[in-house]
Amino acid sequence: MTGSFILIIAIGLLGMLVQARLRSKFKKYSHLHLQNGMSGKEIAERMLADNGIYDVKVISTPGQLTDHYNPQNKTVNLSEAVYGERNAAAAAVAAHECGHAVQHAQAYAWLQLRSRLVPAVGISSKLASFLLIAGIFTVEIFPQLLLLGILLFAATVVFTLVTLPVEYDASNRALAWLENKQMVTPQEQDGAKDALKWAARTYVVAALSSIATLLYYVNIYNSRS
Repeated sequence: MTGSFILIIAIGLLGMLVQARLRSKFKKYSHLHLQNGMSGKEIAERMLADNGIYDVKVISTPGQLTDHYNPQNKTVNLSEAVYGERNAAAAAVAAHECGHAVQHAQAYAWLQLRSRLVPAVGISSKLASFLLIAGIFTVEIFPQLLLLGILLFAATVVFTLVTLPVEYDASNRALAWLENKQMVTPQEQDGAKDALKWAARTYVVAALSSIATLLYYVNIYNSRS
């Protein structure tokens, strides 16, 4: 159990380092201005059009690194630092989020699976927190409670694992489009690739963290039940 706890702390520290590195990369490539002069919004709209997608809107959303694609209302939501900016970082993020829109339009299997998991994970994650805490205190007299919490938390772990191919595929689509359509110079392409590489690593760390946390609770169950 001690080993699992140490692993959680180590992965947590790794996550902080990756997040710091990601912010550093985006700050760096935010100063690499696009020679084509296009904004993140314009990049997104061009990629959508090139893929025959005309029912998805590109809108601005508050915050930093809050960019996402919403399949429910078909919107590409770009943060203020991406929506109106004209640099390699903005181009990378805008194209990545449009990669999700292309996945949706093409019925990409992993995205469909993740979308189906969202309602269940939303409910299970809330219940799991309560059951895991309550289960630890009652594990010696009622171990089934902790076991139920573990099973519900496992759904969250599955979700983080399913998210990995979705995110990596969206980045690959984005980078391929940027290069094939000659939207960026070689230097800008390298910047976009580097930025998306670090963004993807945050999802890897999240998956590792959820696995380590699951193992921690499993060890508690095995040692005390």
